[in-house]
Amino acid sequence: MTTSATAAPATASSVTHTGSPAANTTPPTQTRLRVLPDSESPRERVLSDKRVSDVLALCGAGLAALALAAVIATQLVPVRGIPAFTVLTIVLFTMIYAAIISLTENGPAVRDRVVTVIVHTLAFTVLLTLVFVVVFTVARALPALPHLNFFTEDMALAGPLDPLDTGGIAHAIVGTLIQIGIALAITIPLGIATAVFLTEIPGPFARFVRTVVEAMTALPSIVAGLFIYATAIYTFGLDKSGLAAALAISIMMLPIMIRSSDVVLRLVPHTLKEASYGLGATQWSTVWKVTLPTSRSGLTTAIILATARGIGETSPVLLTSGFTAAMNLNPTSGPMVSLPLAIFQFVKSPEPTMIARGFGTAATLMLLVVGLFVIARLIGADNPAKKAARMERHRRFRSALITASRATLQTTRRTRPDAPQE
Repeated sequence: MTTSATAAPATASSVTHTGSPAANTTPPTQTRLRVLPDSESPRERVLSDKRVSDVLALCGAGLAALALAAVIATQLVPVRGIPAFTVLTIVLFTMIYAAIISLTENGPAVRDRVVTVIVHTLAFTVLLTLVFVVVFTVARALPALPHLNFFTEDMALAGPLDPLDTGGIAHAIVGTLIQIGIALAITIPLGIATAVFLTEIPGPFARFVRTVVEAMTALPSIVAGLFIYATAIYTFGLDKSGLAAALAISIMMLPIMIRSSDVVLRLVPHTLKEASYGLGATQWSTVWKVTLPTSRSGLTTAIILATARGIGETSPVLLTSGFTAAMNLNPTSGPMVSLPLAIFQFVKSPEPTMIARGFGTAATLMLLVVGLFVIARLIGADNPAKKAARMERHRRFRSALITASRATLQTTRRTRPDAPQE
């Protein structure tokens, strides 16, 4: 009895230790993270932080760079010309600014600020160059632009020595519009059709066509002019005319049109196409009724960008259109002058009045190109909400027209029993 009574607790103890896993395991160790005080925590580096010290560092580095560049240019190394002095100043400014920033900032912050200064400096240089070109052209064109005859007359009765109140560039403006119109009539259908082919029919041939289009984007304009001159003019006997110039311009416009349209068509949501296919529409019906209407604004932007590219071409027109001082409205016969060709002919003259006419023509061409780019930006930046609201207004307007026509028809039916039924 004693033995069994003694063994029973032992058995129970063994059952307790083997049957309960929790009794056999140690409690888990809890790891506590030490919270660093504010003085020991790493400082967050704000990239867009603007402080008074940064402005002072920029101003001080700029003044020091100008002073040091002036000393180097006048005393040590003979630096001639504004471009060389500007490059020297920018290099010295970057070095001095990096040295000033390194006194208060660590390595990554110094690199960030130096790269930021370099990027902003390059952007400002490009912007300053564009502004200089515009201001210089407009300033040289001011003697010719105030004269109304400059835009309404041609140079048929004006000579190089005649004043600016005689003659103008009307023949060049009309010639440019005719040539660009013909080039657009060639480029728009070919460009959009090729972009649809590249988007809807992928394959080896489509990849080959895309490679050729990308290569044509970097094609020199003189090559397009030589091609048209060697084929259309020299081989097939076509006269130097507006048509030949339009063919050469269309070669330069076509790659821009195809690339821009291809990018726009690829942005059409696949859900719209799948919904059209689900309703039983064919592939080309989907392209005509879904893809092209959806990308209408983008295609318009592509057309405008291609027009801006073609309207400023000079080399193809120089080889294919010929030159005349009179107005020519026939693109298939006789020389036809465009604005770039007129600029070339005016500026190479030694007479001040002809040079002023050349700069006035350049200002007119620049205004046309800038206007086209502004229109392209406005169309390309169309807000979807505004577009949906505009479509809703058009729908309501059409519904109101249908309701009004039905009401008019019902009134007519009441007054005239022999009126046609709806």
